[in-house]
Amino acid sequence: MRFLIPYLLYLFCLSVSAQTLTIKDIETQKPLEFVNVYSPNPYLAKTSDINGKVDISPFKGLAKIEIRLYGYKTLIQSYQQLESENFTVSLSPTTLFLQQAVVSATKWSQSRQEIPSRISTIRPEERELLNPQTAADLLGISGDVFIQKSQQGGGSPMIRGFSTNRLLYTIDGVRMNTAIFRSGNLHNVISLDPFAIEGTEVFFGPGAIVYGSDAIGAVMSFRTLKPEFITKGENNLKGSATLRSNTSNNERTGHVHVKYGGKKWAGISSFSKNSFGDLKMGKNGPTEYLRRSFVVSENGLDVLRENPNPRIQNPTGYEQFNVMQKLRYAVHDKWEVQYAFHYSETTPFSRYDRLIRFRPNGTPRSAEWMYGPQTWMMNHLSVNHTSNSKFFDQTSVHLAYQKFEESRIDRNFNDITRRIRVEQVDAYSANLDFMKSFPKSQAKLFYGMEGVLNKVLSSGQDENIVTNTSTTGASRYPDAKWSSYAIYTTYQQKLNPKSLIQGGLRYNRFGLEADFSKNREFYPLPFEQSENQEGAINASAGWVFTPDDSWILHINTSTGFRAPNVDDIGKIFDSEPGTVMVPNPNLKAEYAYNLEVNAGKVINEKIMMDLTAYYTKLDNALVRRESTLNGMDSILYDGEMSKVLSLQNAAFVRILGIQAAMEIKFNQNLSFSTKINFQKGTEEMEDGAQSPSRHAPPTFGVSRLEYQKEKLKVQLYAEYSGGFTFEQLPLEERGKPELYAIDANGNPYSPSWATVNMKAIYKANKFLSISSGLENINNARYRSYSSGIAAPGRNFIISLIGNF
Repeated sequence: MRFLIPYLLYLFCLSVSAQTLTIKDIETQKPLEFVNVYSPNPYLAKTSDINGKVDISPFKGLAKIEIRLYGYKTLIQSYQQLESENFTVSLSPTTLFLQQAVVSATKWSQSRQEIPSRISTIRPEERELLNPQTAADLLGISGDVFIQKSQQGGGSPMIRGFSTNRLLYTIDGVRMNTAIFRSGNLHNVISLDPFAIEGTEVFFGPGAIVYGSDAIGAVMSFRTLKPEFITKGENNLKGSATLRSNTSNNERTGHVHVKYGGKKWAGISSFSKNSFGDLKMGKNGPTEYLRRSFVVSENGLDVLRENPNPRIQNPTGYEQFNVMQKLRYAVHDKWEVQYAFHYSETTPFSRYDRLIRFRPNGTPRSAEWMYGPQTWMMNHLSVNHTSNSKFFDQTSVHLAYQKFEESRIDRNFNDITRRIRVEQVDAYSANLDFMKSFPKSQAKLFYGMEGVLNKVLSSGQDENIVTNTSTTGASRYPDAKWSSYAIYTTYQQKLNPKSLIQGGLRYNRFGLEADFSKNREFYPLPFEQSENQEGAINASAGWVFTPDDSWILHINTSTGFRAPNVDDIGKIFDSEPGTVMVPNPNLKAEYAYNLEVNAGKVINEKIMMDLTAYYTKLDNALVRRESTLNGMDSILYDGEMSKVLSLQNAAFVRILGIQAAMEIKFNQNLSFSTKINFQKGTEEMEDGAQSPSRHAPPTFGVSRLEYQKEKLKVQLYAEYSGGFTFEQLPLEERGKPELYAIDANGNPYSPSWATVNMKAIYKANKFLSISSGLENINNARYRSYSSGIAAPGRNFIISLIGNF
């Protein structure tokens, strides 16, 4: 007992001497995380936690204490002044918005000041005002992501000169990319429900250290709505409902989500239903985009019928529904478990760019070409734990099972055989991530491990539309297993409150087993089985410097890789008329090397400028090359002799680019912002010549003028894109003239375009908001570069949003 009393007195004195400072945003009164509390003499440094709290006992008696956070005005006070304010202070933001917390860089919430890479965030308020139809359109409103569309049910991002399976999607930290993500344009992102997305981040450049294969051009991180624990006095039931319609495709959309729970458990249920009709293009633009005729079947024959309104892109309509259910349980203050279920399904939708291909004799190549119902399901169990262990402060476990199904249904013009190709993927993943802070040395360590397994089943069926009989047909892919296992670590060290360095390392082992036997009766394949095993080491190093609260600088160098998947090694497909892709099981991984430099500056608290320059080189790149099959350079495919192509490790790709942004705050109500993206891509061709890279779009950007006062927010904005002449078009794109306008010499080219748009949202009261807009006011008729479908013409949108 005589030893216990002094110990208790010591603890009491310690608790009395401990003094906590609370730091808030002066406008929202919300706590601010990652605030630096700093003393130059003597040197002391502390950082606020998620509740805006920091122990400043060591600062007692000091005359000068700096409280700093990028995007906020630095506050300098003495300990005595803080004491007189009851150790609660509020920081004033600069008149410009600068994101403070991001999670995509390390999977843990971090300050923007700690990330030596460019990250673009899309806030819920932006989504609510700009009202994107799909998750692809949601990415597009960032102003940093170029969206290509082959059909209305689509949207393939192009970022920093890369696209498709060289970009990575994650949902709540779980990778969405599968072993059949292809090098051609992808539309899997539309499986996500924009109404159920709480936040979106685009992490630019290679993200291989944390995310592994495919994260070459960028990582697109989506965070879905999270269940919220209910504290005493709050309603234990709240939610939102939305009804939306527009004129360009007669959209009918409904959404509802409900949050519920108690102190230790919470849940959220979300449901959305979309119906999109045929899309109407604009009035002013190239006549080549008009849909003058379409195919109908009459008395067993396919005939071309004149389109009564050539601006209506028939057929492009489809429907979709999304369901999300989450449950969250706090075992106690250090353990939390969450389960999430996601499901998305579309109706079949036509691949419009294939329906506008014509043969030299003037007849369509296809009478039908559609994707069958696209389904995505995910079961996701996550466990989060905080600890005072010497090995970690926080750890998280993510176990996920996803099931994907997609199909392709096509039939040549006046052909009685309908080909149906179905692909199913079972995707299993397990992630274990740790974070450890070292307050004394101002360092952080992130590390973890990952395991991924994909099982691919692919089947083919040929259906006679006259007799309604079916036979087994060639499949698109071999049946296969793709696996990846990795460990990684990232170390951050603060040199001082203004400077931070970071380094990362990852080792990945991946393999692919494929069985081609069922396709040997249809194609003269010289192999039946294939097996690939390979390893990859990736590294990154970066530096962040914030000389004061108006400047931020970073430099970063990193590597990335993409392991060959089932689509790469096993696809049999006609990429363009007169060619056919055949399997190549001897592929190796491609590697990216990236360097980027960024500078951000706030001038007079009124103007923010941000500039990023980057260079990426892709070595051992997987590109399409002329090939042979059993010594033959052409084979009979789809009824015609087609030149044999295959993917090969046969080239390099170089991307040089600049991303620039500026924001001007005229006053508290009126602001202007603009973003512009320039990228130049070069790809090595088979003969050693160089061609513009296929996935490097023209210069593009967006400019916005926004007014906000009390219940009303209005935004007038312009979206624009440069064009490509025939000489500037990638060689691969020149073989697809149906996608482009025709110049005076009869050659395809991609015209520049611009639209003027206006959006507004009015919060009538705490229960009801009205969101409306007029897109493409100038009624431009345009196709984004490489797109097969023309964008909507003048379009009126209205949404009613109810909160309860």
